[in-house]
Amino acid sequence: MRELLESKLARFEQLERDLVDPAVLSDSGRLAQTAREHGSLTRLAGKYRRFCELTDEIAATRELAEGDDADMRELAEAELPALIDEREVLWDELLGMTLGGDDANRTRCIMEIRAGTGGDEAALFARDLYEMYKRHAETKRWKIEVMDMSATELGGFKDLSLAFEGDGVYRELQYESGGHRVQRVPETETQGRIHTSAATVAVMAEPEDLEIDIKPEDYRLDKFCASGPGGQHVNKTESAVRLTHHETGIVVQCQDEKSQHKNLAKALRVLKSRVYDKMRELEDQKRADERKGLVGSGDRSQRIRTYNFPDNRLTDHRIGLSLYKLDQILAGSLQMVTDALIDYDRQQIRDQMGGLD
Repeated sequence: MRELLESKLARFEQLERDLVDPAVLSDSGRLAQTAREHGSLTRLAGKYRRFCELTDEIAATRELAEGDDADMRELAEAELPALIDEREVLWDELLGMTLGGDDANRTRCIMEIRAGTGGDEAALFARDLYEMYKRHAETKRWKIEVMDMSATELGGFKDLSLAFEGDGVYRELQYESGGHRVQRVPETETQGRIHTSAATVAVMAEPEDLEIDIKPEDYRLDKFCASGPGGQHVNKTESAVRLTHHETGIVVQCQDEKSQHKNLAKALRVLKSRVYDKMRELEDQKRADERKGLVGSGDRSQRIRTYNFPDNRLTDHRIGLSLYKLDQILAGSLQMVTDALIDYDRQQIRDQMGGLD
C-alpha cells in the first residue's frame, strides 16, 4: 500500500515537472492528457504528503514525550493523540482513494451491459441497469455517453456500451463488474409468476492515448449498414464499424452514430479499454493472492447481486448486504451500496496490513 502511494506521489511530481516542460507545452494533445492525469492525482498526492508530514511529526513528538524535559513531555503528550487521530482519518481516506490499484484515480471508464438468460425480460433488465447507472451518474455529476447499443423491439437492450467521466468514476463503478440477477413478475406474465433473469456488467478503466497505442495495422476494420430492433436497417450507408484486434482477438462494433468517422472513434475508445483491461487482467493474475477476498476483484463470471422486486430488496452477495430500498437504488441512490462495498474493501486491507506503526 505504501509502495503504491509512493509511486502515485512520484508520478504526480513527474507530471508537475512535465507541465512546465517546453516539449509538453508545445504539444496540445500531450499537454491536455498530462493536465488531466495531474488533476486526477492532485487530491491523493496532497493527502499523502500530509500523511507523511504527520508521520514525521508523530515520531518527533514521541521523542519529546520520552525526553528529560518535563514541560516538553507534557506538551508532547497533549499533542500526540490529536496527531494520531488526524493520521488515522487520512489513512482511511487514502485507503478508499486507492481501492482499484493503479487505476483507482481514473476519471474515465467504459461500462458494457449485456443481457443474459431470460430472453426479452433479461433485455428489459439490462435497460433498467442502464437507467440506474444513468441516474446515479446524474447525482454524482459524472458525464455519461452511449457508445453503442443493440435494442430490442420491446425497448430492452441486448447489449450496451457506455462511457463515464468524472471524479472517482472508476474507483466506484469497478464494483459493478459481475453477474446481476433480477427476480420479478414480467409485464408479459399473465399469471403473476416470478421469473429470474440475468445480465452481466463489465467496467474497464479507459487508458490515455499515451499509455496504449493501437495503430490501424493492429486491427481489421469492417464496415456495414447499421440496423435497429428486429434487424431492420436504419440506413443504407455503411456507417457502422467492427474492429477485430489481431493480437487478442477482441471484437468491438459501433453503429450508434450516423457518421462512420464518429463510430470509428467510439469503437477505438472501447477497443483500447478492452485491450488495456486484458493487459491489466494478466497482471492481476500475478497478484491474485494479494487481492484474494477483496470484493473489488471484478470477476465477471460471479453472481454479485440480486434485485428482488416483490420484496423491494437488493442483495449484494459479496458482503452479505441486503437493503429493502430497491426502488430508491434504481432511482439513483446506488451510493448506499457503493459505500458499503468500499468500506468492506477498506477494512479488509486494514486487517491485512495491521497497524500504521
